[in-house]
Amino acid sequence: MLLLVCAAAAAQPPVYWLLWFDTEDYIEPSSDDAALRLAEGLRERGVRATFKIVGEKARVWLARGRHDVIRALAAHDIGYHTEFHSVPPAPAEYLAEMGLLDGAAEFSRRERGGLLLLEKLFGLTPSCYGQPGNSWAPQTNLALREWGVKVYMDDAGQVGFDEQPFWYGGLLYIFNLGRHTVRAELNDAGALEAAKKRFDEAVASARRLGGGVIQTYYHPTEWVTTKFWDGVNFSHGANPERSQWQKPPLRTPESREQAFRIFFEWVDHVRRTPNLRIVTAREAIALFEPRDAAPPAGLARRLAESLDAHEGFSAADLLLSLLGVEPRHVDGPLRRAATTWNEPEIPRPVFDRARRDAAEFVRAHGRLPDAVWLGSHCLSLEDFAATLAADEGGGPVKVRKGRADFERRIGRGAARLYNWVIHPKGFAPESLLEMARLQAWTIKPARLRR
Repeated sequence: MLLLVCAAAAAQPPVYWLLWFDTEDYIEPSSDDAALRLAEGLRERGVRATFKIVGEKARVWLARGRHDVIRALAAHDIGYHTEFHSVPPAPAEYLAEMGLLDGAAEFSRRERGGLLLLEKLFGLTPSCYGQPGNSWAPQTNLALREWGVKVYMDDAGQVGFDEQPFWYGGLLYIFNLGRHTVRAELNDAGALEAAKKRFDEAVASARRLGGGVIQTYYHPTEWVTTKFWDGVNFSHGANPERSQWQKPPLRTPESREQAFRIFFEWVDHVRRTPNLRIVTAREAIALFEPRDAAPPAGLARRLAESLDAHEGFSAADLLLSLLGVEPRHVDGPLRRAATTWNEPEIPRPVFDRARRDAAEFVRAHGRLPDAVWLGSHCLSLEDFAATLAADEGGGPVKVRKGRADFERRIGRGAARLYNWVIHPKGFAPESLLEMARLQAWTIKPARLRR
């Protein structure tokens, strides 16, 4: 009977669980003790989590002599969580009026110092990055790739793909997992059983997909304070001097102990889940099929009807296949262009030259062109891709309108998607969502290895 039970469990589709902590509160010293206790308690249970650390938090550990915290976290996976987190301006604020390339350079200028400090302290490049609050911006993808950070792990609504991990901007995104993001409420012991049930339901949902990923996240400061440190000081763009920063109110000792009991009991429930593997952001890359495989012959023709990911390949992958460009990551266009060619057909020699020029542009710049030129007129990238996909060769080329279905993967309503308490009131950077739609040429599901 035991062998039958084990065989049944092994036959179940795999489920992977990522536990991560945004380790950010550098104002309240007792949050250091919480991070230490969490790291040690998880290690005792054989659980490795990912601690995404703010650069200033690491500097404060050094100033306070908290080498015990650094040693404890070194047994886990280390991610990065910006230089100062909530001190204005947050990333989305300073990137909202910048383009893709200059924004990436500015993000690197402002944020790389903390990453380099973590590399020095822990001896390796952080495995992942996640934005503070919902202050997400697409320009960060380029900088992270340059830094050697391969995973974007956080939770917000700006971009997503069917509530599972996906490739976007050349990174593995563990992001916007919807019902597959589950956590236990630390303030209500009576809600623990309901949290266990929600986790079990998420596991069942992932198995129905043929295997999948679940994530849980917290902040160590949640175990020691009743309000977030940054909301106390930087709400709605407030920017007091450091000498005026206030500590957040503390939990009672009894409330703190209850929060630890709830959490570790919930973790123990997760650990008992059959055929569930606990992984870190650093380990996650190996779970998925390679990012830049060549699509099968003929699949790119589907771009004629729908510019979207098809059978695990992004619209950019498929367009490169049509252009004869070797498989590689390329970024999306920098801006949206309109078609100015006003004839229903394009002479074959003109179109062939345009196709060669587009391929050369991609190879030279590592991104898709905004438009493809036909002499002094052009096709939008969407229209060019659809026209190329539908072309059967021989004679004039019929122009086809492209339908950018991949844009539905990008959230709508910047005021809602950027409603973090730290952003100024009324902050609604539609420019970032438009840039995200342009970069959605690169989006595709991350497919688990079989």
